[in-house]
Amino acid sequence: MRTIVMLFASNVFMTFAWYGHLNHRELALWKAILISWGIAFFEYCLTVPANRWGFEGGMNGFQLKITQEVITLVVFSVFAVFYLKEPFHWRYLAGFALLLAAVYVVFKK
Repeated sequence: MRTIVMLFASNVFMTFAWYGHLNHRELALWKAILISWGIAFFEYCLTVPANRWGFEGGMNGFQLKITQEVITLVVFSVFAVFYLKEPFHWRYLAGFALLLAAVYVVFKK
């Protein structure tokens, strides 16, 4: 559970680092890059131990990656709707359902 919580938190930082500047287009690109790097530092401070602990706890690399991708899409969806003010279409939900099927396949023993 600790791995999932830390991956979730790291994805919040990652999403703001990668996409937060889109609402601040007046900001010079070089400044956006430096700010993004600063935010991404905290992402790495959470992602690296989360992956290490998940791996030590019995998850393999493929399971960690697919878990990361699903968390990324959940966090990004909330971010896109509430921060970027973008609409959420049914086809995104269909795509997420396919990713959940991938999670099932990857974790099936």
